[in-house]
Amino acid sequence: MRTIGIGFRAAAQQSSLQDALAQVLMATDNQSFDAVVTEAAKARDPIFRTFATEIGVPGLGVTQSDLTRMITPTQSQRIRDRFGTGSLAEAAALAAAGPNAQLVVSRVVSTDGMATAALAEG
Repeated sequence: MRTIGIGFRAAAQQSSLQDALAQVLMATDNQSFDAVVTEAAKARDPIFRTFATEIGVPGLGVTQSDLTRMITPTQSQRIRDRFGTGSLAEAAALAAAGPNAQLVVSRVVSTDGMATAALAEG
């Protein structure tokens, strides 16, 4: 399973998430993926639900306890304090991709700095 992890600030727009996704896909030859995923509470946010619907894949949420078990190469103290992991996008992608998942593309940041994305494969 290939999953795109998404992190985003409350003020993010659809264009922020789309830009982060586009950057991840540009960084890999295989542009297919099965779902977009974020932290469970964020997965209920209308911007995330609309984003998943528009790109035609399931929008999934993972629990904070699942996120804290993921070791990520990117380390943000702000994200660590809030979610218990270094990168929400990387941790969400890894958690959803399944056991023994590997990052295919590490965290990228949207041009406006409002969203992040990463790609994992399990």
